[in-house]
Amino acid sequence: MKSIVPISKFKEGDTVQGFYLCVEKHLRHTRAGDLYLDLVLKDRTGQVQGKVWDKVEKFHQKFSSGDAVAIKGDVELFIDRPQLNVKRINKATVQNYARYGFDPALVIPTAEADPKDMWKEINTIIGKMENLNLKKLCHNIYLENKEKLLTHPASVSMHHNYRSGLLEHILSMVRLAKHLSPHYQLDTDLVLTGILLHNIGKLQEIESNYEASFSEKGNLIGHIVIGLEMVREATKKIKKFPENLLLKVEHIILAHQGKYEWKSPKKPAFKEALLVHLIDLVDAQMNIMDMAINDDQEEGLFTNHHNYFRIPLYKGEDGTK
Repeated sequence: MKSIVPISKFKEGDTVQGFYLCVEKHLRHTRAGDLYLDLVLKDRTGQVQGKVWDKVEKFHQKFSSGDAVAIKGDVELFIDRPQLNVKRINKATVQNYARYGFDPALVIPTAEADPKDMWKEINTIIGKMENLNLKKLCHNIYLENKEKLLTHPASVSMHHNYRSGLLEHILSMVRLAKHLSPHYQLDTDLVLTGILLHNIGKLQEIESNYEASFSEKGNLIGHIVIGLEMVREATKKIKKFPENLLLKVEHIILAHQGKYEWKSPKKPAFKEALLVHLIDLVDAQMNIMDMAINDDQEEGLFTNHHNYFRIPLYKGEDGTK
C-alpha cells in the first residue's frame, strides 16, 4: 500500500490511499435514478465529503457508519472544497490492516503520550503504595480493566474526550497529587486511590469504539454509582479489607464532582476528598481550555467566545496558543 495521506494533505487531482473514520453514510439516488453513497469521512487532521459512484451495492455491504475504513480515491473540488471520489473502500480492522499501517489513532483524536508508557508509570506508582489494602485494591481493579483503560476517553464531549484520554487525565492528576498531598500533610495513598478510582465507572458508563457515547447503564445510573459498585465488588475479594477505609474511598468517589449542581451526590467532607475534587477540576478545565485554543480557527490573539468558558481566550502574542 502506498503512503497514507491525511485529509489535511488532500490536493485536487491527487489519487490518495489511507484510513479514515466513516462518520456518516447515506444511500441516495441521483437525478437519473442511479444509486450512490454519500459519505462524511474524518481523521485526526480534518473532515471531508466522499462519494461512491461505482459498484455501489458491492461497497455498501462492506462497511457501516461508525467504522474505520480503508480507501483509495481521487481528490476533486466541489463548491471550492475538497471531495473524495471513492474508487475502493473496505472496513479497516487492526487484524486485517495493521500490516498496511492501520492504527485507530490515525482516525480519531488520541492522547499525545503512548498509553503503554502512561500505564507503566501509573502501575509503578501503585507498586510504591505503603497501604497494602489500597495497593491491592487499585492493582486488582486496574489489572482486570487494563484493555479498556489503555484506550478509553474520559468523557463523551467534555474534557479528555479522546482515545486514551482517561489514562492521560488520571496520570496528570496523580502527578499533581504526589506534590500537593505531602504539602498538606494528607494520606497520600488515600488521595492516590481516590484519583485512580474516581472515574473508574466511566469504563461502563461510556461505550467507546471510535465514536464515544453513553451506554444504557451510563444513562440510567451514571459513572459515580457504577464506580462505587466496582470498588465494593473488588474489596470483597480482599481479605479483611477495613470497613472504615472502604467508607473513605466510597466518599471520595461520591464527592469528586464537588457540587450538588454538578450532579455530585455528596460534597467533600474531609481533606483527601477535597483535594481529589480540586485536582480533578483543575486538570479537566486546563484540558478544556487547551482544546478550545487548539481547535479555534480565528485569526489574531484571541479565540471566538463559542467555547466552554464563553469568553474569547488568549492564544499568544503571535496569534497561536
